[in-house]
Amino acid sequence: MKQRITVLGSTGSIGVNTLDVVARHPERFEVFALSAASRVDLMFEQCRRFEPVYAVMAHAHAAAQLADRLQQASLKTRVLGSADALQRIASDERVHVVMAAIVALVVGAEVFLKAVREGGAQMLPIDSEHSAIFQSLPDDPATWPSRVEKIILTASGGPFLQRDPATFHEVTPAQACKHPNWVMGRKISVDSATMMNKALEVIEARYLFGVQPKQIEVVIHPQSIIHSMVQYRDTSVVAQLGTPDMRVPIAYGLSWPERIESGALALDFRALPTMTFLAPDDLRFPGLQLAWEVLAGPVGSTAVLNAANEVAVQAFLDGQIRFDQIHRVNRATLDGWPAPRVEGLDDLLAIDRQARERARTLAHQMGQR
Repeated sequence: MKQRITVLGSTGSIGVNTLDVVARHPERFEVFALSAASRVDLMFEQCRRFEPVYAVMAHAHAAAQLADRLQQASLKTRVLGSADALQRIASDERVHVVMAAIVALVVGAEVFLKAVREGGAQMLPIDSEHSAIFQSLPDDPATWPSRVEKIILTASGGPFLQRDPATFHEVTPAQACKHPNWVMGRKISVDSATMMNKALEVIEARYLFGVQPKQIEVVIHPQSIIHSMVQYRDTSVVAQLGTPDMRVPIAYGLSWPERIESGALALDFRALPTMTFLAPDDLRFPGLQLAWEVLAGPVGSTAVLNAANEVAVQAFLDGQIRFDQIHRVNRATLDGWPAPRVEGLDDLLAIDRQARERARTLAHQMGQR
């Protein structure tokens, strides 16, 4: 029987790569539903190619445009735009797999993981680093605490690994989005340049694998061949290697515990460059340490950091603030943040809204200087 898939965030880089893997295995997968924010043209093409039952657009005007174009093309996909549409397409009993190419664990890991446990679902990491860790860990999670010494997340270092930090105020959005190894969206490309993506991955790793923050280490590996590692109590290190192509972890997640063809090129060990490893530079990547800070902070701190960073990165891409001010917005948003009571998703969403408002105000003030 084919696995029916819902892809949340289908027009982003993860969503597009997921659909590429799905298209390679029509005998195995079929698309049940897709969701996006506002990219109508790409969503229309995805609906025409995969003929999902539902398509969800977060923005009402985008939903109306998509519905009109689908009708003109005589396509049967039904467009949803209601507040509960994502929940509907993710929880539909006809769905076997949900690819969540959207923020979840960083904002509310405790709430999310509780829902996973109560729903009897199997959660598999797709991010290349977390997939590498998952592939390097023992099969039985019950043995992880007694066998694992630490998790080592690798980072490429982004496009400015060799650039003088004193010139960061001159960085343009085009330069920040030009990643040396990976083809990614603009937001995640900027996060790689600041290494805030790695800070968010530290947070995710802490909850995905149940380790303590002090058991997570980050090392810069510019070649992006080793995607992450696990060091065991006997000092042995197990790593996952591969070409820098997101279709590899996506294919693994979709087919687990089997493995299927991903479309990525295989490593040629005879042609590999010399692999190097560096410690992160706090002056070059000041935002990285915020991960351990918010993990030690009150519940909701991770949501504040994520919200502030999304606002700051967008402000940079819009030309409102400088590249070197992204961290300043994040730092200032966190400073003095109260410790509100968090009992569920509504509280986390309220924190997210408040943090975004604070970050927007700070970004506006910095942009005026």
